[in-house]
Amino acid sequence: MSAPSPDLPRVASPTLTQYTVSVDQVGEGEWNALIESFSDANFYQTWAYGAISWGENQLSHCVVQRDGQTVAIAQLRIVKLPVVRAGIAYLRWGPACQPKGTAWAPDNHRQALQAIEEEYVGRRGLMLRVIPNVFAQDPASEHVLKHLADASFQQENEVTPYRTLRVDLRHEPEIIRKRLDGKWRNQLNAAERNGLTILEGSDDALYGQFLELYNEMMARKQFETTVDAQEFHRIQQRLPENQKMIVMISVKDGTPQTALISTAVGTTGIYLLGATSNEGMKSKGSYLLQWRMMNRLRERGCQWYDLGGINPETNPGVYHFKSGMGGQEVSGLGRFERRGAALSSAAVDVGAQMQTWISKLKGALRPKPVPPAEVPTEKRTQN
Repeated sequence: MSAPSPDLPRVASPTLTQYTVSVDQVGEGEWNALIESFSDANFYQTWAYGAISWGENQLSHCVVQRDGQTVAIAQLRIVKLPVVRAGIAYLRWGPACQPKGTAWAPDNHRQALQAIEEEYVGRRGLMLRVIPNVFAQDPASEHVLKHLADASFQQENEVTPYRTLRVDLRHEPEIIRKRLDGKWRNQLNAAERNGLTILEGSDDALYGQFLELYNEMMARKQFETTVDAQEFHRIQQRLPENQKMIVMISVKDGTPQTALISTAVGTTGIYLLGATSNEGMKSKGSYLLQWRMMNRLRERGCQWYDLGGINPETNPGVYHFKSGMGGQEVSGLGRFERRGAALSSAAVDVGAQMQTWISKLKGALRPKPVPPAEVPTEKRTQN
């Protein structure tokens, strides 16, 4: 009897005692409901993010149940070579394995990881890469690292772990405000006296206002970024109402000054996008928006606020701003790889090498910026 096609949805639990596993058996609406039921769910595990960023035809969804109750879920991206049985399965910030109202259970994570490894490596012959949604400073990190090692995952040492600041929102606002750096709090006090109006929502029109301010900032600063604010707009349009990003804009005298976008999926809010005009720098609107966002996330049930990454070496200004918000510096565990069939491993290695060559070629061909002193006055970009 021939083996079932690896692309067909299936239900199986070959080696998971007391657990059952279903793969690609849920639709978008069901997945949205499942995301809502996990404390450690996050924006990058939403169907809308996967469908827009990766392509709907590349998504795969794994659901693990115990005694009829869903205890773990994972959304993966599948990239396959045509015809041959080779490719990679990529899990970003997962699996989610802490149902709301329960403590983080090592067994749920171990069984979820085992189910994912059996499906995508054992059955489909793919290489599997995992970025856990756990920080090294979390109590769960010891268990996660052990489970990965037990399942023969290898850490990719050339991949720098995610590094960020995380604000504890589990306290009353008065306590959170006292934990702000003194100079940062002074700037917040000044912003509160500057007569700013705050617009807040998740609708299309408000995101459009954010894009205007963001595009103006990008044109002014002329720096490169891997963030696609237009793509995030399409994600916002597809997200269900209770998973939509929170958009805040500060306005003075009818003119937008600063803007901020964060997500509140799960119990950790994440700072995603920001924009500031020249006038916004003077009105200190970013301080006020971040303070308002901390309070809003707390009201939405978030216990933590991830400030969206830091790099003190390459972006010291942003690091200085974020470090005043009373957060603790934390780092992700990194990226882990479980090699599958030899063909998949070889294909991924070749693809990675080609991507490196292409990146180097683009860098060599990119026009070098002209120093300001060499630019004619009438054509000089305003900073």
